[in-house]
Amino acid sequence: MTKRESSVLMIHGAGGGGWEWNIWRRVFEAHGHGGLAPDLMPVPAGLEATTFDDYRQQLRSVLDGREAPVLVGASLGGLLALSIASEVRARALVLVNPMPPAPLHSALPDREPYPAVIPWGREASIASTRRAMPDADDAARLYAFRRWRDESGKVMNAARRGIVVEMPACPVQLQVSAEDADVPPDVGPGLARQLGADILRLPGSSHVGPLLGRQAAGAAAQAVVWLNERRRRESS
Repeated sequence: MTKRESSVLMIHGAGGGGWEWNIWRRVFEAHGHGGLAPDLMPVPAGLEATTFDDYRQQLRSVLDGREAPVLVGASLGGLLALSIASEVRARALVLVNPMPPAPLHSALPDREPYPAVIPWGREASIASTRRAMPDADDAARLYAFRRWRDESGKVMNAARRGIVVEMPACPVQLQVSAEDADVPPDVGPGLARQLGADILRLPGSSHVGPLLGRQAAGAAAQAVVWLNERRRRESS
């Protein structure tokens, strides 16, 4: 596997882990794209002390020495990918229902500030997982239910207040789920215009559906097709 092929970093969303990318990693590896999918970790002082910048620094460390990576991010992971893309000179971005940067963050549904530690893992249930994953099968729901984790309120509150990012110059694919209850799908066109992104709309898909639902393998395959087309253009 070449360095070029191995430089794909997959960044998971809030309350999840690298396991969210299992289907995508298998699809990518089948097409010659090795992918890293690390878990975002709390700082030693705990989740309540963990910040958005702490997560960014973890990702910078993972990418240390890797040239022109491809960044693939979902939800919070999409915003993290956007926030480091210019700095790490990303070759391409695939963003799956990303939390939008400022000023588009104002389109997110209003809600009370999160507590210091969001108990998504401690308070998870099969019923809440089913609501979050209406487009997944029971096996996928059980797998996710056993793996949800608590999240940092500081991270999520910062993201909802709006993170200013330097818009990257690299090609971007934006995957938008039509049934996303967390990031309104009508945010997608505005973000796509800012990024000059290609939009892939996913009818019937939930917020986490492109990773964990029945469309996951297909969404991953379309990302690979898009990346390979970008590669052909670069080499021609």
